[in-house]
Amino acid sequence: MNKYTKGKIVEGIVTGITSYGIFVSLDEYYSGLIHISEISHGFVKNIHDYVNIGDTIYVKIIGVDDEAGHLNLSIKDVNYKQKKIVKRKKIVETSLGFKTLKYKLPIWINESLKKM
Repeated sequence: MNKYTKGKIVEGIVTGITSYGIFVSLDEYYSGLIHISEISHGFVKNIHDYVNIGDTIYVKIIGVDDEAGHLNLSIKDVNYKQKKIVKRKKIVETSLGFKTLKYKLPIWINESLKKM
């Protein structure tokens, strides 16, 4: 089974921008084009208002040519610039708190002054 199928939403990198669309690289074998008509439901005056070269975006696959390794893509109905949510770990305070800094700071200052 091919990993790129019609209707799937995948991540890619913008590699080129022309007056007629956006070129996107998905991996070392597949690339695709977002035609200007697939960028927005409204009129697109300047494609650079939507993406820049090097941006990582999400695209919807609307057509696949396996022989050429080319995909027809769309960002019309996709939150294409969504950021990955990085879950942060809760900070757990130690019983020492700032006491370590209280003891070590004078030592670090003296060491730095000696080096100067």
